[in-house]
Amino acid sequence: MIAGFLSKFGKIGVILGFVAGNVLLAYVANGNTEEIIYLKEIVVASLGLLLVPKNMQINISDFFGQDLYLPAGRTYALESNNNTINKLNTMTETINEMSRSYKEESKLDTIEEDSKKAFFEEIEEKLENLKENILYEDLSDEENGLLNEIFEILLEKNSIKKEDILDILEKRNEYVLGFEDFDTNLKIEEDINKIVRLINDTYKIGKINNLWKQRIKESKKVISSQLDGVSRAITDVARSMHIGKNKFEEEKKEIIILCRQKGIDVVELEIEKSKSGRYKVSIYTKYSEQDEKTDEIEIILSRILRSDIVLSKSTTSLEDKALCKYTYMSKDKFNIQIGIATEKKDGTPVSGDSNVETRLDDGKYLIAISDGMGSGLDAKKASQTAVNMLSRMLSSGFDKDTSMELINSSMYINSKEDSYATLDIAILDLFSGNMEFMKNGACPTFIKNQRNVKVVKSVSLPAGILDEVDLVVYDKDLNDGDIIIMCSDGVLESNLEYENKEIWIKNLLEEIETDNVQKIANILLAQAVDNGVGKAKDDMTVVAFKIKKI
Repeated sequence: MIAGFLSKFGKIGVILGFVAGNVLLAYVANGNTEEIIYLKEIVVASLGLLLVPKNMQINISDFFGQDLYLPAGRTYALESNNNTINKLNTMTETINEMSRSYKEESKLDTIEEDSKKAFFEEIEEKLENLKENILYEDLSDEENGLLNEIFEILLEKNSIKKEDILDILEKRNEYVLGFEDFDTNLKIEEDINKIVRLINDTYKIGKINNLWKQRIKESKKVISSQLDGVSRAITDVARSMHIGKNKFEEEKKEIIILCRQKGIDVVELEIEKSKSGRYKVSIYTKYSEQDEKTDEIEIILSRILRSDIVLSKSTTSLEDKALCKYTYMSKDKFNIQIGIATEKKDGTPVSGDSNVETRLDDGKYLIAISDGMGSGLDAKKASQTAVNMLSRMLSSGFDKDTSMELINSSMYINSKEDSYATLDIAILDLFSGNMEFMKNGACPTFIKNQRNVKVVKSVSLPAGILDEVDLVVYDKDLNDGDIIIMCSDGVLESNLEYENKEIWIKNLLEEIETDNVQKIANILLAQAVDNGVGKAKDDMTVVAFKIKKI
């Protein structure tokens, strides 16, 4: 300190300061002036200092490296991150190319022309075995337009009769003669009937083939839509990696230093911040024993990020069981209480309704009900497919619109006749205090606060009916004490007295005084069953959840 203070007097000042410091330390340490650093050592160091040129500079980082904060392997991690982004972009381009090829093949505007061409070709081929037929010359003449007129009648009536063919010939001033002779008459009748059967059979088979062709083209259109959705999801992942790779670098350095001071060996660290302001921090450590230090990590993260951060979950790597991942998030500002009540249709082995309640990887909460059309195992399969796909996609980073499109198109392309499902979805951000409703053919949602009950409803078709999704989305800010009630149509339709079915549920909810969500779900389900004189007329599901500000 003394040498540094006297450094303004040059090298001589540094040497005098160093000597004075040596004397002072000797006195404090030994109580006398016996030097700690001997005089000859001071003389050698002083001569060395005097011999160093004034314009010479020494950079300490050249000896120790410039980065003392990030763990070993960080450079590799950044390089690996860039490689991953490039691979994801390449995958996106490939998927987009596949989507474009399917889209080109899915154009439906040529089906009628293709049908007509195939019909003419099939008739020509079959006429080769009917050269003795009285109508052979007329039908095989491509320029006279007789087949065109016949095809127009088929499009209008779906079949043709002998009288239709004779009318066409008569309008063209062509007449079939020979009916006055009995034998000739029989031959003409047989020839015309053969042609009628030939035309009708060919058209019927062609129509079936065309239906399959149309179905295939529609399927290709759906596949194209699915590929577009996957491409968008991959693009979003690549974009978020690119944007986030250089963010929060200073915060990362501070967190790693503080963690190491606490004996926490951080291998890798990722920080994300959502649009709502919620932080998500992923910390990778080498040892599972770090579980006992999660409280210390929470304190470090909360201090550096200036947000109340808590542990969300921890997982162990399947590839390296010694590597653990801890996910921390900004603490929710609201909590949720959920009550569920279900009943299967009387006389059926299993309910066709499915529901899911789960926390997504981004910290939001998903609640959904799916009602498979009909009841029993087929309905259950359709509804389970819908909720399972929804949960997996939203957890994997797909946005809600893309997820709904993929679910709808997947059910459309794979479902049997009358095999489709409604989707009633609520996604709650308990950090920002916001909730989104998405309805695809679903029943109204009821929002109760004290005795005030609001109804949120939509008119849309269930997933799997149309090749394009028919989705209605609502947005609502959460209020302390809000109770949200969702139900399947078995509950809604159980009361036959009301033309507007949601009225009876609204009236019942207004009368209920308890705020216990399980009791509310039980009361509503019991009333729906009572509406059927004690028997459930359809599968029934009620999910009630209460929002409470922390």
